[in-house]
Amino acid sequence: MLDLLRDLWGFARERKKFWLVPLIGTLLILSALIAIAEFSTVAPFIYTLF
Repeated sequence: MLDLLRDLWGFARERKKFWLVPLIGTLLILSALIAIAEFSTVAPFIYTLF
């Protein structure tokens, strides 16, 4: 997972596509929320956010 993030950061830095960084951050946060909602008792509280 860290290798993928390093590769994406290297791509964004080399090609000057820094607009990808917030997009990747948002996707990581949403995927973490989905993973937490799937396996915990916090799920009803996370579902109310959406």
